[in-house]
This record gives sequence, C-alpha cells and structure tokens, in this order.
Amino acid sequence: MPEWWRRLGLPGLVDLHVHFLPERMERRVWHHFRHGGPLMGEGWHITYEWPVAERVAHLRAMGVRSFPALAYAHKPGMAADLNAWTMDFARRTPGCLPSATFYPEPGVVAYVRRALDDGARIFKVHLQVGGFDPRVPELSEVWGLLAESGVPVVVHASSVPVPGGHVGAEPVGEVLRRHPRLRLVIAHLGMPEYDPFFELALRYERVALDTTMAFTDFSERGMPFPGRLRPALLDLGLAGKVILGSDFPTIPYPYAHQLDALARLDLGEDWLRAVCWGNGQAVI
Repeated sequence: MPEWWRRLGLPGLVDLHVHFLPERMERRVWHHFRHGGPLMGEGWHITYEWPVAERVAHLRAMGVRSFPALAYAHKPGMAADLNAWTMDFARRTPGCLPSATFYPEPGVVAYVRRALDDGARIFKVHLQVGGFDPRVPELSEVWGLLAESGVPVVVHASSVPVPGGHVGAEPVGEVLRRHPRLRLVIAHLGMPEYDPFFELALRYERVALDTTMAFTDFSERGMPFPGRLRPALLDLGLAGKVILGSDFPTIPYPYAHQLDALARLDLGEDWLRAVCWGNGQAVI
C-alpha cells in the first residue's frame, strides 16, 4: 500500500470512516456482522478482527496518517460515555482524530458543547442504528452548534445494511435546509440511494460523501454504483466533496481492495490524490 500512494506523490492516506469502540460494544458489533440476520443475510467474515494494538499498527503500516475512532449511540445515556472513551483513545493514539457522537436526549447540547471545547474534530451519528429522526427539536441547537463550528459530522443516513430508522435523503435534507452551513459527510456515498444524496452534495457547499465500501466487489454485487453519476462523482471529487472512507476494521476484504476499487474507476490521478488525501485534510 505505501507503494500505491507514493506513486501518486502522496504522504499517506486520510481515512475518515474508521471504527474503534469500547471492547464490550465492539464484540457485539462484530457478532452482529459475523452472524447477520433476517435482513442482513448470513453476515460476513471480518478481515481485521484483531486486538486494538495490532489494528492501530496496521493502519500505520499502510500509511493511514489520520483516522477517527467513530463511535455512535443507539439509545439514551450512551453518548457522553462514548465521547469520553473516544476522546481518551485519540489522546493516547497518534494519528487518531478526537471524535464524538450524540443522541436526542436531555443534556445533549451540553455534552456536544463539551466535546467541541475538548477538541473534537469529527462527529458520527448513525440514524439507522440509532433509530431517531435528525429533525427532532432536541437536536436543533446541536446542529446549529456544529454548523457554526465547521466540525464535520459523518452521517449514516441510507438504508444499508438493513432498512430502518429515519433513513433516506429527506430527513437529512430538511436538517440542511434549516442549517445550510452544516459540514456533513454522507457515509457510503448514500448507497443504495445514491441519486438523492449526490443531489445534496451538489446543492450544499459543505456536504461531502465518503467512499466507504463503495465500488468494491462486495458492494457492486448488490448495490452497483450507477454509471449516470460518474460525471458527478468526478466533479465532486475534484471539488473536495468525495472523501476516503473504509469502515476498517469491520470489512469483508483487505483494506487495499477499497483503494483498488477507487483506482479502477479510472477517474485520474488528480481525483485519487484529492479523495485519498487532500479532501479529508481540508475538512479536519
């Protein structure tokens, strides 16, 4: 992998969709993906189901210079504790960006403000797993704070891996109509609802898309990227609005396959340089 990014003249990679979680939570997440369910199928093999130190070392060896430890709350009473964990993990892990999450609950404004004051550089929310509507009144001030701060929020708002929650472009689109300066990063390019999420990225100056699992053999089998969006993908990438994401470590293939999948799009080296380094650097 270092040979791959060196050929592009890059100093490494910036990956804005990486997960490190408290051990108990991580075991549950991995169990979920390994075993699947009625709507997920049989699940998949997790390529990097390794101890934490080995995963961090592997990211460094691959040349991933900046990455978050994205955690997300799925019920009330979790987010503040998760933020304490992810912020501490970042402090003791070189290259890890301080990250935080939130959930619509009493006290959410206070702990989001505290996370920002403590140096959080990226947030994550998962509307499907959290099962909440981003338009609820409890979050209005939070979205306003984040829009004012310019700190990016990685939002899983699409219907993969299973339908549920307040997913789709409309709920997030309404939040953006109220807070048009929000710096949102739409996870997975919005797959499989590519078109409406691309429209949001085209419409709003600070909305970007991450490449997480997109274009890989795994995703192309069931949720192929539509060729009609290829020109927009090129333009958005060169405009700073497509950012490398991987979902490391919970992926069913080697990390390098995500980079191969991007390269075989044949959108040019300038596009790859922007997506794999420049665009991520610009938002953090």
